Amino acid sequence: MSDLKKMYKTIMDDNFPDEMTIRFGEQTLVYRKRAWKIPDEKTGELIEKGLRYGENPDQQAALFELVNGNLVLGDCRYIDPGNGLVSGITEEDMIQAGKHPGKTNLTDLDNALNILKYLYDMPAAAIMKHNNPCGAALGRSVAEAYDRANMADRIAAFGGCLVVNRAMDKLTAEMVSRNYLEVVGAPDYEEGVVSILSKRKNLRIVRISKIYQLEKYRSSRFVDFKCLIDGGIVVQQSPVNRIHTKDDFLPAKTVYKGKEYSVERQPTPEEYDDMLFGWNVEQGITSNSVIYVKNGVTAGIGTGEQDRVGVAEIAVFKAYTKYADALCFKNHGIPYKTFELEASLGKRDKALLAEIDDRTKQERGGLVGSTMVSDAFFPFRDGVDVGIKEGITAIVQPGGSERDFEVIEACNQANPRVAMVFTGQRAFKH
Repeated sequence: MSDLKKMYKTIMDDNFPDEMTIRFGEQTLVYRKRAWKIPDEKTGELIEKGLRYGENPDQQAALFELVNGNLVLGDCRYIDPGNGLVSGITEEDMIQAGKHPGKTNLTDLDNALNILKYLYDMPAAAIMKHNNPCGAALGRSVAEAYDRANMADRIAAFGGCLVVNRAMDKLTAEMVSRNYLEVVGAPDYEEGVVSILSKRKNLRIVRISKIYQLEKYRSSRFVDFKCLIDGGIVVQQSPVNRIHTKDDFLPAKTVYKGKEYSVERQPTPEEYDDMLFGWNVEQGITSNSVIYVKNGVTAGIGTGEQDRVGVAEIAVFKAYTKYADALCFKNHGIPYKTFELEASLGKRDKALLAEIDDRTKQERGGLVGSTMVSDAFFPFRDGVDVGIKEGITAIVQPGGSERDFEVIEACNQANPRVAMVFTGQRAFKH
C-alpha cells in the first residue's frame, strides 16, 4: 500500500515525442506536446513536465495541442489551430498547480466545457467526476449556480472538478473553500478570490479565458479517435447538438399499424426550459444514460448502464439518496451517512433520521415536477413508467423506437398527463 501511495505522488517521465504529425491523405496536422514549469511539491524548484500520469499512476501520458494544419473531410471543416481550451492552458493560466495535473483532471475540465458550451446564457456550474457530471446547474449568480450543483450531489462532488462560466467571486470562493475539490476552472478570478481558494494547497486553480468564447464551439467539430486493443483505430466526427431552442424539438408522434399516435399535452414554458437544460447536460454524460432535471438543476443522474429501464431506476435511487443527504446537511450540518452511523451508535436521535427518510419519500427525492431526459429512445414503455411513477411531468428523448406508440400512450395515460418531445437525434457518448 505504501508503494501505491508513493506512485500517486510521483510525476512520471514519459517517452512521447515533443511533436506529433498526423496525415490524412494529403492533409497534415501537427501537434506539440504540452509541458509547464511548475514548482516541485517538496523543494519548490521549477520542474518542466507535462501530464503527471494517465488514468492510473503507472501509465505514461502526454497532452498535445494542435499547432498547424487543418482538416477538411467532405463538407466538414474541423477546428483550426489557436483555438485550444484545455490543450491551450499556459503556465500563467495554472494560477495554482497544486499537484501536477494528470489525464483525468484535464479530461474532467474538458467535459465540463463540453456541457457549459450550451449553457452560456446564464451563470452555470458543472462539477465533474470521472468525466461525468455529479451536478450541473444554472443560477442567477455564479454562487447560486455552484451551490445548486453542489447540493445536487454533495457526495460525488467530493474530490471533483468544478468549472463555472463566469468570473469567480469571493462569495463563490468561500463556498468552494469549504469543500474538497481537485480542480477549479473559471474564465477569470476576481480580486481576492485566489487567496481564498489557495488555502487548499493541493487545489489546482486554472484560468480558461476562452470560456468567454465557448458558444463558438457548439457547432465546431474535431476528429475523435477510438483506439482498439489490437492497435487499430476507429475515427469518427465529434457530435454536434442540433437542439438550440425549443423550436428545434420535434412533436412526439408516430404511426403504428396505420394508426397515428401523438402526445396530448404540450410542455409549459418552464418545462421547455428544463428540456433544453437537460438535453444540453446530456451531451456530457456517458451512455446509456437517463437523467432527471428540475428548475435548471440536475436531480438524478444515471450513467453508463446497459439497459434503459435500469438506468432510469438508478437515477431515481440516486435522486432519493442525494435528496436525503442534502436535507440532512442543511438541517444538521453533517452528511446523511454520518448521521445514520451516529444514530446507530446512540449518538444521534433516530427519530430525526426517520423524519428525513419520511420527507424524502413523501417528496419522492425531489422528482415531482421534474423532466426526464434520455440520450436514446426508450425500447419499451417500462423506462418512462419509472419516471411517471415518481411524478415527472415532461420527457425529452430522441424518438425512433418501434414502440414509440407505447411510450406516447404511457404519457397520455398518466395522471396527470405527461408532456414529451423528440430530439430526432441520439446523444450516445462512450
